[in-house]
Amino acid sequence: MVLSALLFTASAFAQEQSVDYNQVIKVRTRVIIDNDFGGDPDGLFQLAHHLLSPTVDVKAIIGSKHYDGGFYGYPGDATYSAKMASELLAVMHLSEKYSVYEGSSSELKDTLTPMESEGAKAIVREAMRDDVKEPLYVVCGAGLTNIASAWLMEPQIAERIILIWIGGTEYDGLATPPPGATKNWEYNTGIDAKACQVIFNQSNIPIWQVPRDAYRQALTSYAELTYKVKGMGDTGRFLVSRLDDLMKRADKGLGEAYALGDSPLVLLTALQSAWEVDPSSSKYAVKKAPRVNGKGYFEENRNGRGIRVYYDLDVRLMFEDFFAKLALFSGSPG
Repeated sequence: MVLSALLFTASAFAQEQSVDYNQVIKVRTRVIIDNDFGGDPDGLFQLAHHLLSPTVDVKAIIGSKHYDGGFYGYPGDATYSAKMASELLAVMHLSEKYSVYEGSSSELKDTLTPMESEGAKAIVREAMRDDVKEPLYVVCGAGLTNIASAWLMEPQIAERIILIWIGGTEYDGLATPPPGATKNWEYNTGIDAKACQVIFNQSNIPIWQVPRDAYRQALTSYAELTYKVKGMGDTGRFLVSRLDDLMKRADKGLGEAYALGDSPLVLLTALQSAWEVDPSSSKYAVKKAPRVNGKGYFEENRNGRGIRVYYDLDVRLMFEDFFAKLALFSGSPG
């Protein structure tokens, strides 16, 4: 009886702590999330983390396309991506609170013609609002099709958003490519090279880039995720089950450390400093925006606008915050 009472008290305390956000924290940023939720499950971890972050007002969730061949047998279209995002919302009992839109299931045909998906329209609609003051971040952990399309539809969004993108190759002087990697080719870039050309070569959208060397820093161990995430209610079980399924599809060959490479999207938006508001615990360099060629290779452009390129991420803050928020959300004392 004493043990049961202690467990009940601890659980109630955790739930109270979660509710207490409203007493001490208010929304500081608006965020539109664009990701390939039907591919690598890191996007689902990122989405859950964003939804648990009280300073962030998630205005739209966009299911983005993957490669046409899909990912380890998962479909590569935007419909499946949106379906997986909706499944996570249902597990978290948040379906009525957030809107999920399908992005384009095709890459750009050229650099002048948008793919007018519901996702691209949602970006334009939110960006062009005049009745809100919080800054709008469009965060993307996939190809840039929907954001490039939104800009082609309405170039004025460039003055109203900051794009945070997980993608691109290493910058000389900041990092070197990982062993065995192709120096000029990177995974998210390859999903839609023409969209990258639109964003980097043609648009004036402010960019915070998290290239390959940086997003590969976001390593967690399978033991850590099993211990700190899997037991945290339906949400934790759902997230780790998606990773388990992928690891089995990969014939158990992915090792015991997994990169949740989309989580920096949360670090750079939700976990900003109290004063002189900025993601102050992560390091970046201001670089000239490179020129992207037709193959999706990044080339030096001395006339490019200045963009932030992150090279050193505060992964401790990022992951410990996720583990704590998930525990509070699930009612576990941790």
